[in-house]
Amino acid sequence: MINDETRRKLREIQLEEMIQAIDRQAKDTIYATLSFDERMKMIVDYVYQEKHNKRVISLIKRARFRIPNAAIQDVFFAERHLDKDLILEIAACSFISNNQNIVVCGFTGSGKSYLACSIGKEACKQGIRTRYIRLPDLLMEYSEAKIQPNGQSRELKKYTNYPLLILDEWLITDLSDDELHFLFELVERRYDNGATIFCTQYKIEEWHARLGGGVLADSIMDRIIHGAHIISSGSINMRDFVLNL
Repeated sequence: MINDETRRKLREIQLEEMIQAIDRQAKDTIYATLSFDERMKMIVDYVYQEKHNKRVISLIKRARFRIPNAAIQDVFFAERHLDKDLILEIAACSFISNNQNIVVCGFTGSGKSYLACSIGKEACKQGIRTRYIRLPDLLMEYSEAKIQPNGQSRELKKYTNYPLLILDEWLITDLSDDELHFLFELVERRYDNGATIFCTQYKIEEWHARLGGGVLADSIMDRIIHGAHIISSGSINMRDFVLNL
């Protein structure tokens, strides 16, 4: 058993998990037959796993997922006629290190948000900082930031720096010129510098008009669509489907 002073020092350097591992070994005689190296390896493995688990929980909480319980293994691939191989490949999260975007298209209730959140959670499990936000909420945050000194610059920097950003309800509302310029700056700064998942009810060919139909629309779309994975969220209403299970 370790004494109180050693426990205090371990807690001071944030190694409460090490105390737990040592106490567990002290209470079970099976560990007495193991060598020092074997016991130390088990302690380190336990501490590493516990800290990793806590970091994942923290990342998921800070991501602010709309559906925090979403899980990739619970996606109804066959029923929704989804490309399972593609989605599982995406869920492995190499698209993030490759700075690729994902566009999830589908009608209301088709499970776009669930799919995006489940991919986002897989990113968190790999230690990747992720943030989910609805586009209307993001635009509201940006507008409210005007009253703070350099508030809009900080807001732009904040959402630029997430390795994975999930923008739900993409283009659900009409955009002002100021909002269009903000979105251009955001996608420009994130281009080749991060991955973004866009969830939208609108087909890509409808985006240009909803983005104002001008040069900014061209620029925004080019930076989003180039090299992106396009996913249809399926042809069934998942809210009705789940209720009837």
